[in-house]
Amino acid sequence: MLFFIQMEWDKRIITVVSLTMLLLVVFVFQVGVVSADESGRTTTIIVQYTEYEWWLLSWSNNEVVCRIYADHEGVPTAEEVFRDCGNKLGKLWQITPSCEVTNEESTPTPITDCKGLYLYLASSQPQEKEVIVELPEPVVWVDLEGCTPTPPTNFCPEIPDLLLIGEEPLPNEDIVAIHGTYEGEPFVCPEQSCSLPLRATPLLGSVVEFWAESSYGDTSEKYTAHVRVIDTGVSEAPEGGGWYVDVISTQWVGEPIASCARIWKSFPPIGGSPDWLTTPEREELIATDEPYYYLAGRLISQGLIDVSDCTSGGLLPNGYADVCGLEKARPILDDWQNQFDQRIIEIAQESGIPAQLMKNLFAQESQFWPGVFRVRYEFGLGQVTDTGADSVLLWNNPFYEQFCPLVLAEETCDEGYLSLSDHEQSILRGAVALQAKTDCEECPTGIDLTQTSFSVSLFANMLMANCAQICQTIDNATGELAGDVSTYEDLWRFTVANYHAGPGCVSYAIHQTWLNVGLLNWEQVQEYFTEPCKGVVPYVEKITEIE
Repeated sequence: MLFFIQMEWDKRIITVVSLTMLLLVVFVFQVGVVSADESGRTTTIIVQYTEYEWWLLSWSNNEVVCRIYADHEGVPTAEEVFRDCGNKLGKLWQITPSCEVTNEESTPTPITDCKGLYLYLASSQPQEKEVIVELPEPVVWVDLEGCTPTPPTNFCPEIPDLLLIGEEPLPNEDIVAIHGTYEGEPFVCPEQSCSLPLRATPLLGSVVEFWAESSYGDTSEKYTAHVRVIDTGVSEAPEGGGWYVDVISTQWVGEPIASCARIWKSFPPIGGSPDWLTTPEREELIATDEPYYYLAGRLISQGLIDVSDCTSGGLLPNGYADVCGLEKARPILDDWQNQFDQRIIEIAQESGIPAQLMKNLFAQESQFWPGVFRVRYEFGLGQVTDTGADSVLLWNNPFYEQFCPLVLAEETCDEGYLSLSDHEQSILRGAVALQAKTDCEECPTGIDLTQTSFSVSLFANMLMANCAQICQTIDNATGELAGDVSTYEDLWRFTVANYHAGPGCVSYAIHQTWLNVGLLNWEQVQEYFTEPCKGVVPYVEKITEIE
């Protein structure tokens, strides 16, 4: 089933419980009128704090030139000094050098010799202030009633209902109705849940828009679900016939399987995805035994292979293994290229990025040797580059929000990646690359295998970012949803091409294809890659080929 969710259902329950506890505190201390206006739900609470009064004094005559008020321990911040004292005094304070006054046993430094301004804590006292707090809004979740489709075919013997479940996080408030439209036809359910009978849809599916009405006096955000219900035409059920049922919605509460579908609004092929877009449950199903000459050469160079019987030391001048070296490396070679398979499957199940796709991509990018050798400044199993690091920070906002505060101050990160200075963006890109860098002089293999395994999630996030970038590229070129003008498989091909060749190559080819052909499929788009970009075509074909 094509379901994509942003968090697991049990995590949602924990979040709601936590929010409810917070709200109980909010209502206990409420002093203002709770409001639900265009800016969202808010309430006013009283917060007790300690106010610290600081004086800014002149060294020359101890005159108080300014008073600064802070609600935290420690000296005022520069922002607070400038706020209460103005730019002129703030700048003078900033450039004031330290001035130490010695004790009586030493020769004292006359205070009048000290220049500029200094801070002095004058007093502190308890205070209260009113704070406007944003309250959680109602939401609606999506499920199916009457069938639990099983991937990869998502078969249902009968057409199920779409179950819409309203949720009101505020105590003493309830969802009083679910509203929406199904294929443009309005509907309303005067309860906190709504069972909407589905019907057969076109191949591109139908759109359901829905929202909740609260007793609080407002409504939830308007959500959408893309639903596809297709007759199987086969007798898979005892009564004969049946249906393939797929749902795409951010509000889906079932098991997430396919990734990037929500971004593209694109359904996978009816009956299941091709092998290269699957995630098997067992690691042996993505195991390989390929004769990787580059990988064998790296293993030989690290002294992990006995090549004493090879006349040339088992290596070619370019660092790859020769035939003899490959033969000697075979026992270790097979184990090495499959040692990350379990981790790949785990990350695929968490992220929704297909495991077989990641395995194929790693094979093409690095032959599963994550150390730096062939190309400088490309790191890890997926060979992250400066451009790749830029993409994941710009196009994968959940990743950016989690990663940025680990490197820069949280307030610096709050405005978004594009708001950062060039220097700050460079620092972040370098930090991303370090997450993939696994060279280790002290390690027996020359590679930190633990870090290599950990970095698989980074490359899944990078692929997710490329999904989003492709979606925007197609929107820019066509003004249409990606899933309406291209297929699920081809959207993945564009994503892989974007990952390898960069957005410049892919954006040009997509724009030219749409302008000249009016279609967006891989067969047409590959013809419009410029000469420097044409190498991406065989790269994509190798990753997406089905053996």
